[in-house]
This record gives sequence, C-alpha cells and structure tokens, in this order.
Amino acid sequence: MQPLDNDNRHFHRIQFAEKATLHCEGKTWGCDIIDLSLKGCLLGFELPWEENPEKLYTLTLELSEDNQITMELTPMHVIANKVGFKCEHIDIDSISQLRRLVELNLGSSTLLERDLLALSE
Repeated sequence: MQPLDNDNRHFHRIQFAEKATLHCEGKTWGCDIIDLSLKGCLLGFELPWEENPEKLYTLTLELSEDNQITMELTPMHVIANKVGFKCEHIDIDSISQLRRLVELNLGSSTLLERDLLALSE
C-alpha cells in the first residue's frame, strides 16, 4: 500500500461525517465516512483495520430512503483504524448523487469541473 501524501491529491475531498457500511465476501463492517471525493474516501472503523488489502470492497452510503451511493473500493493506505480507499467502480446513479454532494460541499462548480476532468483522464 502507498503512504498517505496530501500534496499529490487530484480530487477535492469534502468533510462528510456520516455512517456507512462496507461489504466484502459476506462480511460487513460499520464505518464512519471521514471524507469523500469523486475518486475515493477515508473511512474510520471501530477497530484497527487488518483485512486483506488485495480485495475489492463495496461501500454503501444511505443518503435518504430513496437515495444511496454505492462504490467499489480498494484500500490504498491504513493508519490504525482509518483507511483510505480508492474508487474502482461507481454506477451512474451513484456518481450523479456523489457529484451533487461534492458540488454542494465545494460551493464551486469550477472546482467540481476540475475534479471531473481529472477523473476522466
């Protein structure tokens, strides 16, 4: 796994303190979203993370009864009970929800457009 390097970020992260669930091969973990971007997230867990870094995990964030964001993630760095994940896949409905959430929190469509351009590269 790669070390955490804040200077190399290509996507704006928004602070987003919400509960979510992470799933992998029949296991489920409750987690706290610490921050979120179009390309990944930082999650906090109750216990130190000792799961397989080679697996693909699915994050589900319930925004409302009818809206959720679902992302397939791989772990990129671990510091005790905080894990940075990279988004490997996100469906069109989820990316639309995430885009709107990021736009509202950034308060700038210019910053969002820059993130979207970086995502397409």
